[in-house]
Amino acid sequence: MTAELLRGHHGAHTHPGQPFYLPTGNEIEVFHAAARRGLPIMLKGPTGCGKTRLVEHMADRLGVPLYTVSCHEDMTAGDLLGRYVLTGGDTEWVDGPLTRAAREGGICYLDEVVEARQDATVAIHSLTDHRRQLSLERLGGQTIPAADGFTLVVSFNPGYQSVLKDLKMSTRQRMVAIELDYPPADLERAIVLREGGTEERLDDLLALAHALRRATDNGLAEVASTRTVVTASQLLAEGLPFDVAAHAAIALPLTDDPELARQLSTLIGSYS
Repeated sequence: MTAELLRGHHGAHTHPGQPFYLPTGNEIEVFHAAARRGLPIMLKGPTGCGKTRLVEHMADRLGVPLYTVSCHEDMTAGDLLGRYVLTGGDTEWVDGPLTRAAREGGICYLDEVVEARQDATVAIHSLTDHRRQLSLERLGGQTIPAADGFTLVVSFNPGYQSVLKDLKMSTRQRMVAIELDYPPADLERAIVLREGGTEERLDDLLALAHALRRATDNGLAEVASTRTVVTASQLLAEGLPFDVAAHAAIALPLTDDPELARQLSTLIGSYS
């Protein structure tokens, strides 16, 4: 059944070395169309649902370089655009990832973009409209037109949104949005089997993850993602017992609270 699922989905055919991605909807077609038109893309979805893997897969499909930036609150526009550095007594300009992607026609992927400082997000504006260009003030206002193939991709987790941390509506409306979520049960099983490499206690792992996702009042800030289930499956493939693998990959990363950890331990024990 799993092999049939992998064969039956557009995007499941991968060449050796290509990042594996099993689509759950039309995300590959939408990504392709947006990239062909040079439109920026916004990926929305919970932690560990496959946003980064989709970008890696599409960069390989499109045959373009990928520059991934994990955004954080101390990240500045200079971190994206570039800066002068001292090399061997001389000062020279070094492009940042956004500038390199624009010059080379690659993908610049800003992961969790809402975590970046406002001046960093302002730097992307001229690349998200008809201008498709960068203005580098530190290089005397030099303007760099985006090369063919350049695609700007941003992602964020709507569950973490707040009034203080969100993309401006004027920015969001310039982008093509792709919404992702955890896969349906049959596809998630196929993904975990492919990535984990074993059927050992696979259905129990998935049942545990689904139980955590259904419990909306369990006090956890996050739920068990597809990524955590894959990790637990990989530990099982290395010979760890079910409860040890589930604790290490699912329970302990989700909470530091002793009482919540105890409750998770009890839940895991019900599947052991």
